[in-house]
Amino acid sequence: MNLRKRLIVDPGAKVKLAEIDPGFHGDWKSEEEAKSELAGNLARITKLQRKLYASRSHSLLIVLQGIDGAGKDGACWHVISAMDPQGVNVAGFKQPTPEERDHDFLWRVHPHAPARGRVAIFNRSHYEDVLVTRVHKLAPKNVWKARYAFINEWEKLIAAENNTTILKFFLYISPEEQLARFEQRLDDPARQWKISASDYSERDLWDDYIEAFEAALSNCATKHAPWFVIPSNHKWFRNLALSQIIADALDDMELKTPKPTVDLQKIRRLYHSQVEKEGKTGLASAT
Repeated sequence: MNLRKRLIVDPGAKVKLAEIDPGFHGDWKSEEEAKSELAGNLARITKLQRKLYASRSHSLLIVLQGIDGAGKDGACWHVISAMDPQGVNVAGFKQPTPEERDHDFLWRVHPHAPARGRVAIFNRSHYEDVLVTRVHKLAPKNVWKARYAFINEWEKLIAAENNTTILKFFLYISPEEQLARFEQRLDDPARQWKISASDYSERDLWDDYIEAFEAALSNCATKHAPWFVIPSNHKWFRNLALSQIIADALDDMELKTPKPTVDLQKIRRLYHSQVEKEGKTGLASAT
């Protein structure tokens, strides 16, 4: 199954999340059945990201958004596990600092856009300023509503100017799944650090957040920066979908390992000369 085509939000579409099943898992019946394909996708990402890093001809921005408990941290972990960390930057955008509030809302985001050859992962992103800001009424409607156009223009800028491929993922879970994950956090000492008192106050605003996500997905799904709704009740399917879409996007870049910038014949002569020299002086045997 081509998950990129199946899960993409078409530009101009009006998203209704109630019409999407967060428990969807495609043609795969279980985690075990999907395991080999996931491993293959991760291997593809490893190979292609190394070419991306070496060629410095493209860049990749991965945006992860979702309601609390949707699995942004877990998805981030699985994506990074396939990549050389030398070529990856991760940034998160939560409550702005006083200095950030004194600037336009994209001021804090732009420095984290990926340079050529690099991957940037936003674990929460510039979309917080049309989600949290909207739900908690931190700015008037005319302010946050205008931001959809600003976001589209900023994404268009980095796509055109820096050859950045942008992939935006909304990790979609059901309210029942969220509560089950909150219970897991309570029962697992390794996860208790994630618990926040706001988990439950924010849950009371579920419908408001869903409405805000629908608006963001509908207003900011573009050809140059597509949104994907990832059914995430099953973590294994979430990881499979992300890995397939990311690997396919990297493949579309038609990346090539750059040619050497030196005269290889000359370097070979230097190498053999060095081997002969060290052999005569005993350095080769000493090492």
